[in-house]
Order: sequence, then structure tokens, then C-alpha cells
Amino acid sequence: MALNGIANTAIILGIGATLTYFGAEYRASKAERTHAPLGAFVEVDGARVHYVQDGEGPHVILLHGAGGNLREFTFDLMGRLTDNYTVTAFDRPGLGYTDRVPGVPTGLIATQGASPQAQAEMLRGAAEILGIEAPIVVGHSFGGIVSYAWALAGLDTESPVNAAGVVSLAGVTMPWPGDLGGYYTINGSAFGGAVTIPLIAALAPEGRIQDGIADIFAPQPVPEGYSNYVGARLALRPDTMRANIRQVNTLRPHVVEMAARYPELTLPIEIVHGDADTTVPIHVHALEVIKVAPTANLTTLEGVGHMPHQTNPEETVAAINRAAERAASGN
Repeated sequence: MALNGIANTAIILGIGATLTYFGAEYRASKAERTHAPLGAFVEVDGARVHYVQDGEGPHVILLHGAGGNLREFTFDLMGRLTDNYTVTAFDRPGLGYTDRVPGVPTGLIATQGASPQAQAEMLRGAAEILGIEAPIVVGHSFGGIVSYAWALAGLDTESPVNAAGVVSLAGVTMPWPGDLGGYYTINGSAFGGAVTIPLIAALAPEGRIQDGIADIFAPQPVPEGYSNYVGARLALRPDTMRANIRQVNTLRPHVVEMAARYPELTLPIEIVHGDADTTVPIHVHALEVIKVAPTANLTTLEGVGHMPHQTNPEETVAAINRAAERAASGN
């Protein structure tokens, strides 16, 4: 009787795991059909990097945040820049349609994430192949710390792709107190990679996804058409979820290491940050980084949340213009 019970339980669990797997794969495949790559690919050390490039003039690079993809910028901001700049938006490693950083473990129970330094190195390699020179590197949220990693690489390496300036949009820049909460702790673990991530990928309801997007924009509303355009379910593909969660979950030690070198940066840094941002709080990041990065200039947006490039595009474009002008003048 006991053996029969164990066998029956094993069968039920096996069926559940199989249904979860196929449910997650079906949703991933559907997301890729409805939100196919927008741009082209370049290969760096055997890994593909997805990018969109448009415009003419000095180079600007756009790096999206956690769980995002380059559609974050092609939705609106990129079109505001292409009259004056050659603009390149990248999918960061492991997200959108860019492969993960080579050498970072990718198994179900792995826990290591690609560091911002490793991501910057991979994207710098792509930029070199594309002939990008002296870019203004713009990063939103997690993309902010990658933009700083891009700039710090220029302290140690002579390269045409060294940043001429950095623009941080609600960017992660400084170490934060406490932990990231249960979502990242659980899903960043070996158990999460093997069990909970496939469950979320297979079962996450559309209403919860829309609520999550609304939370990121709060207190501003989500722009009309944004949710359908960006393809949020691309971020819920199991491999993408694992890459993203592991990047965030293992980020803090890299930020500590990087922040120690911010005083060495001499290139122009422009920061645009809302004081109502609860995702990347201004008092933890922007207000602290300006104390240690001597060339940083902060634009505080009163009552604005985590998406200033969407809700306040004019101020965002102005910050990019300032960074470019400061770089050109050497200030």
C-alpha cells in the first residue's frame, strides 16, 4: 500500500512537471511569435547580440533595465533622438534576444548571474564590431549600472568604444541596504531555477503582468499601447527569467566593487531620477552617487516614478543632449 502511494505520488508529480514544462514552452513560443526580433544580430565570442540601430550623428547607446528588452526604447525614446544621433539599442545579455554571457553557468540549478562588468564587456565587443565610437551610454534601472561598468572599463582599456558620457535613468548605481526580498531569494536559488520559475512561466495570469507594469510606472499611468508593444511575456520565458533573476540576485557585491572607483571617473555623467521611484529609490542611488562621482549632475523629477524616459521624455532627451555637449566641450 505504501509503495503504491509513493508510486502514485511520483506519477502525479511527473505529470504536473510535464504539464508545467509544456505550458511554459508554449507561452515562450507564443511570445516569440508575437514579439519577434526587431533588429539584427552581431556575434561576440560565439554569442549573438541583438540590436537596433538608426539615425545619424554622434553615437548614443541605450541599455534597458531588469526584465526588459530593447523595445523599451524603440517604443518612443529612440525616435526622439535619431535626428541628431546614431542610436543603438541593445538587448542586454540573457534578455530579449541576446545570448547570455559566455562562461556563465546556465543550468536549471545554477545561481550565478552575469555581472554588470561582464555584460558591458560583451556589449562593448558588439559596439566595436558595429563601428561605434565614443558613445554616450544611456542606461535605465539595471542598465544604469551596466552603463557605469562601461565607463569604468574605459579607465583600464584604450578603445574607440570607451564612453564619452553616461546618462543614468533611474539607474542602479550604489549598494543598497537589506536584501531583495523573497521573490529574488527563492527564484534565484537552485530550487527556484528548477521548480518555481517554470511554474511562474506557465501560470502567470495576464492581469498580474499588467499590475506589475502599472506598479513600475506608478504614480504615473502606463502609456497607451506600451504593454502590448514591449512584450512582457518575453521576460517570462524560463531561460530569460533565470538569467534576469540571477543577474539581480548577485548584483550587490559588484556594485560595492564598482562604487569604490566612481571618484576616478572624469567623463560627463547626467542622472535623471524621480523622487517617487520606489523600485530604485533616489535617496539610495542618485543622491548618494553624486557625493562620490565628481562629474555627476542630477536632475530630480518631482512626483515621478521609475520610468522617466517614458513619462518625461523631454527631460530625458535634454539630459542626453547635455552629456553630449559636455563631452564635446571637455567639461
